[in-house]
Amino acid sequence: MSLLLCRQEHVKRPYFMEALGIHLYSSQELSYVIFNHPLLVMDGFVDEMLLKFLREELEQEVLVTKLERCLKTRDNTDDALTIILQECDYYTAAEISRYRKMIAMLRKKNPLEYKRMKADELFSLRQYGRAVALYKEIVESPSPVRGDAAFLGRVQNNLASCYARMFQLDKAFEAYEAVYETTGQEQALRQLYSLSRLDSRLVLKDKFSGRITDEMKQNWDEGLAKAREKAAQSEAVRQLEELFKKDAVKRRAGEAALLHKWKQEYRNMT
Repeated sequence: MSLLLCRQEHVKRPYFMEALGIHLYSSQELSYVIFNHPLLVMDGFVDEMLLKFLREELEQEVLVTKLERCLKTRDNTDDALTIILQECDYYTAAEISRYRKMIAMLRKKNPLEYKRMKADELFSLRQYGRAVALYKEIVESPSPVRGDAAFLGRVQNNLASCYARMFQLDKAFEAYEAVYETTGQEQALRQLYSLSRLDSRLVLKDKFSGRITDEMKQNWDEGLAKAREKAAQSEAVRQLEELFKKDAVKRRAGEAALLHKWKQEYRNMT
């Protein structure tokens, strides 16, 4: 993920936003992140590191003074977020008013629902490792607090999806087992079957395999075959094929660049 907005400010040391895996170079970019990703900035985002960035890199001394006063006299940082939006002058007063109402609504959410929404946001941004930590906190919460089967099943399913995208197939397999135990959904059973076909070390338990008919296996195998065919035509494969057509020097340079890109993407995921 990267941002490119209009205002150019001379920043020597950009602010690294860990939750998004990006560097921020301007007050506009900071405002954009705050406005569009409220769940990622509502807890602990306005801290000493951010104040240092605002003071030393963006030279926003007046803003920093206001934020310090706000943080000393109030219990949460929600007002500090709106102060940043107001002072950076990137969003209109009407937009900031809507933002204030939105974060007030989010604060009223059930704590586990709020945590699930934050995890879902990270999931959508491919920050799978950070999403896993939140999903696990929900799954490991006491049953009376955790909520109904539908809520728990959704969280377990997203947890399994995170593990699968991180190539931790054994953990994904266990998580999908939990999904099926909770919800009884056929989709979870299909995921278990597909993972067992992808990795021979993953063996379906009798209580799961006994519920899979020959017709289901045939349909799911056809789906796997189509998925493999689609994967073979993916952009990543195309890039590799193009590399092999180049001469040795260009190929090595391309391989290094592509490998660096994949490593960075994987680090962001985990």
